[in-house]
Order: sequence, then structure tokens, then C-alpha cells
Amino acid sequence: SEISEDAPSGTVVALLHAQDRDSGANGEVRCALDGGVPFRLEKSYDHYYRVVTASELDREQVSEYNVTVRAADGGSPALQSSAVLALRVLDVNDN
Repeated sequence: SEISEDAPSGTVVALLHAQDRDSGANGEVRCALDGGVPFRLEKSYDHYYRVVTASELDREQVSEYNVTVRAADGGSPALQSSAVLALRVLDVNDN
């Protein structure tokens, strides 16, 4: 995916679907982003999540982000999975 460096905070960069077919606590999925990135995860609807910008981006500082999304169910022990989103920041003429 690509995102412009002048995208306002709250811009949606990805839509994710995370679901576990188990029932009860084993079927409840929690998702989170690894820290250190200017993005946040918002629950959208049912099993859907949005990855949105949490702050301004600056292509001259960082031109690409690898955003790791981790999902875990409510079982004991919890089963986990992860995916990496490669997000390229597009340059805008800053002059």
C-alpha cells in the first residue's frame, strides 16, 4: 500500500478481517499493532479492523513502514498469528 505524506491523521490505510471459528472465549479475537509506528488500529465492525494514521508522516524521515498486526484468541493458552503490512510513504513537494 501507498500513502501520501500529507495524509491527515485518521486516514484509513488498510482494512483487516480477523476471525476465529471457535466458540466462546476461544473464538474471541484481539488485534494489536506492534509499537513504534505512527499508525493505530481501530475496531470497525464485527471482525473488521482499520489501520489508520495516528500522526503526521514525513517521507524524508521514513519512506516505508512494515506494520506488524498481531491477532490472538481468548483461549488458554492463546493462539496467535501475525501479518506484516508494507506501507510506502509517497513524497509531496515540501518546498
